[in-house]
Amino acid sequence: MTQTALGVIAGTGFYDLPELSERELLVVETPYGAAKYLKGILHGRETIFLSRHGVDHQIPPHRVNYRANIAAMKEIGVSEILAINVVGGLGPDSGELVVVDDFIDFTKSRVNTFFDGSTAQGVVHTDMGEPFDQRLRQVWINACGNAQVPVVTTGVYGAFEGPRFETRAEIRAARGMGVTVAGMTLVPEVILANEVKIPYACISLVVNPATGLGTKPVTMDDINIVIAKGSETLKKVLSHAARSLASTQEFVVGPA
Repeated sequence: MTQTALGVIAGTGFYDLPELSERELLVVETPYGAAKYLKGILHGRETIFLSRHGVDHQIPPHRVNYRANIAAMKEIGVSEILAINVVGGLGPDSGELVVVDDFIDFTKSRVNTFFDGSTAQGVVHTDMGEPFDQRLRQVWINACGNAQVPVVTTGVYGAFEGPRFETRAEIRAARGMGVTVAGMTLVPEVILANEVKIPYACISLVVNPATGLGTKPVTMDDINIVIAKGSETLKKVLSHAARSLASTQEFVVGPA
C-alpha cells in the first residue's frame, strides 16, 4: 500500500518540528480560509506539521481556523493525524503525558462541523462513539514505552472555550463528570477529523493543576517552565511514534 502523508498538529510551546527535513512552507486555500503548514520528510515519510497558534503564538484557541486546517490536510492527502495538546490536570500531575480516549465539549461559540447546511451533503450526523483512532492511540502509548517515558493510557479531555482559564466551579463540575484533563484546542479539531474520516489521536502534556486544585493561581510563567522541561521529552515520543508509522508496511487508511 502506498503511504500517504502524516499530519502532526501541535499547540502551545510546540512551534517547529526540528527533525523535519526538506522543509517548505505550504499555504493551502480552502473554502474556509487559508491554512499554513510546514511540509517535509520525517523518518522517510512525507509529513505535514501545523502549529495551531502560529509560529509566534498570535492565534488564541477560540480563533484557530480549525475547519481550514483539517480541510487542507484532507485536500493534500494526509491519511492520519498525531496531535499534541497542552492541558491542565484534574488528576494527572504536571509533567505527565496522557493519551485521552474521550472528550466532553464545553465550548460555546466555535463552528464545530463541516456539515452546516451550506454544502450539497446537507445534514450529516457523525458517530463519535470512538472519537480517537485506537490504532493511533496505541502508537502513542507504544512510543512512550520506547522512549522510556511514563504515560497515562486513558483520560477524558474537557474542552473549554478559552482563552481565559477555567473557574474553580467549572473545574469542580467537570471533575464530577469524569474529566481528567482540561484544555482549549481539542474541539472542534477532533470532530472535524472524524467528519472527513482522517484517523486522529492526541497526546496531552499536563502543565499545571487545573484551577482550584493547586496551591497558587495558574500563570503562564509556571506553565512555560513545565513546557520547557516536557517539550523535549514529548518530541522524542513523537519521533518514536512517527518512525513506527513510517516503518509500517501495511496500515489502515480512513475511507475516502
